[in-house]
Amino acid sequence: MPTPISQLAASLIVALGGGTGAVLRYQLGRLVSHLAPGQALSFPWATLAANALGSAAMGVLIAWLARHDAAGAGGGEQWRLLLGVGLLGGFTTFSSFSMETVLLWQRGEAGLALTYIVASLVLGLAGLVAGLTLARGTL
Repeated sequence: MPTPISQLAASLIVALGGGTGAVLRYQLGRLVSHLAPGQALSFPWATLAANALGSAAMGVLIAWLARHDAAGAGGGEQWRLLLGVGLLGGFTTFSSFSMETVLLWQRGEAGLALTYIVASLVLGLAGLVAGLTLARGTL
């Protein structure tokens, strides 16, 4: 059984991955703006690309971690924190949403998965509108 890592070490691992993911997301936005000048303002291509790439990467990571853990290689938790929570979390939170939805579906909880999808969209959009309304009224 692997030795658990400290909360401080886990937090530092997540921070390292998260910072890297955020920089990658920023650079992706710059690349999209460079490749399609003017198009980036008419449609959120960079966000769409980040979400799709992040979700695909999360799928690869989940499969790799499953094989890694099954082989008893150790260190899987550190890789999950660095790449899954940190890097992909900094690159896009949509990858986590996608993973959680698929896991619910695979467990046979299709209704709960659909509820999660709808609730995430509705609450996310409502939260943004509420935040904008609040900020415009008070700032």
